[in-house]
Amino acid sequence: MAIRLREDADDSDGAIAEALQRGDVAGLERLYDRYGTLAYSVAMRVLGDHGRSEDVVQECFLKLWNSSSRFDINRGSLRTWLITAVRNRSIDHLRGRAAHERREREIPFDAEAAGEGSNPWREVVQGMERELIQEALERLPQEQRQAVELAFYHGYTQKEIAESVNVPLSTIKGRMRLALEKLHSYLQGRGLIDDA
Repeated sequence: MAIRLREDADDSDGAIAEALQRGDVAGLERLYDRYGTLAYSVAMRVLGDHGRSEDVVQECFLKLWNSSSRFDINRGSLRTWLITAVRNRSIDHLRGRAAHERREREIPFDAEAAGEGSNPWREVVQGMERELIQEALERLPQEQRQAVELAFYHGYTQKEIAESVNVPLSTIKGRMRLALEKLHSYLQGRGLIDDA
């Protein structure tokens, strides 16, 4: 069980270090209140990334908490220890990221491309097809469009659609049939479907 610092306790680095060594959570809270913003700003200057900086600060405070029994206030201040730890850990993160990025960019000289690769024309055609299908759906009556969207975009069965909109299954089947006929006719007229 952690012992809490008294509210009128000495708030010096020495008192905080002693509280940490006793396993007093209040000591960690006071340490964070005092140096958390400074530690974060050091990490941000090195890393330039909010999320990674938060991770580094958390790691360093946790490391200080777990190794507080080895901390000697006579050899240096908590502030110095913490800022040095944050700076070093931030640099470690950068080195690790740089090495990872180098590994990602290194492509063997004799590597062969696999797969289809990018095809801008295919992507343009697919985009135009999506627009035509969206236009066709917007032309449907609301009930028919709803049935098609629930079935094809959300994966509901016709029975589930009937239950969710509280209509007979035969009504949903009729709406789907009419909707698909209208979609087919519209898309055929726009040249997207060729029955021949």
